[in-house]
Amino acid sequence: MDRNPIIQIKNLKKTYNSGKKNEVRAVDNVSFDIYEGETFGLVGESGSGKSTTGKLLMKLDSLTDGQVFFLGENIQDKRSRKDLLDFRRNVQMVFQDPYASLNPRLTVKEIIGGPLEVHKLVSSKKERDQIVYSLLEQVGLSKSFANRYPKEFSGGQCQRVGIARAIALKPKFIIADEAISALDVSIQAQIVNLLRNLKKEANLTYLFIAHDLSMVKYISDRIGVMNRGKIVELAKADDIYRSPLHPYTESLLSAIPEPDPENERSRQRIAYDETQFSYQEDDPQVGLHEIAPEHFIYCHENEVEQYQQKYQQLQKEVV
Repeated sequence: MDRNPIIQIKNLKKTYNSGKKNEVRAVDNVSFDIYEGETFGLVGESGSGKSTTGKLLMKLDSLTDGQVFFLGENIQDKRSRKDLLDFRRNVQMVFQDPYASLNPRLTVKEIIGGPLEVHKLVSSKKERDQIVYSLLEQVGLSKSFANRYPKEFSGGQCQRVGIARAIALKPKFIIADEAISALDVSIQAQIVNLLRNLKKEANLTYLFIAHDLSMVKYISDRIGVMNRGKIVELAKADDIYRSPLHPYTESLLSAIPEPDPENERSRQRIAYDETQFSYQEDDPQVGLHEIAPEHFIYCHENEVEQYQQKYQQLQKEVV
């Protein structure tokens, strides 16, 4: 995998109702990189700050503090129409609700072809239509769907249209924000396989946001676990599942249903007590610490040795 970062996130913060009683720190001092050609999974419960992070990277919401660099350029500096168009061409999003993200008044041809016209990538309606037909086939839909409206499709078909729209501009980076959560389980697998195939064909980089840890493992190279606006654990996907270190990660993994009825009945949920992991505000010794190669935990410096011992013990159990 190419280790050039396509996205660099530094001390990202998003606060709502700042200074008021109902202040919410949706994203609280988050830093991580996403490398070219990888799928970075971002997981956590509802309200943990995952989708807000995605919107900040897309410039769909303004950040409170911190910096986001795309291909080495600060996205906050992109204010002119030309700069924003260039940015939008390279960074696209697949949204959670496949129906709400498509304009019900437009045909599929207009939905997918619209961005091509806005970015002046086609010189005629005929050229636009040919590209739309090709994109539909690429996402597993017939070109006969081009003249239909979103209401005529199932959720899975609408999400395929949304993916076709996202890849139409040949972007470098795609944010999939809970892109499968509104779909049936069998359709989820189809969409995830489609995303994996498109990644190989077009050399795409993904930020895959979800709360389904089993599906995230299947598609991701590395995973960041979010809780209350912070990244609490960050590691390679296999390492997260084989050697979860943070109690919050352990709690999430213990909630994954087992397909075997016997195992499901005996499955033990691990409760997460967040009061045991509250740290003093602005303590310089609290942050993401590397416990093992490329395996980071949000903790106090005094806890690093304890987590390292835990990691070594888990490695012995795996062997």
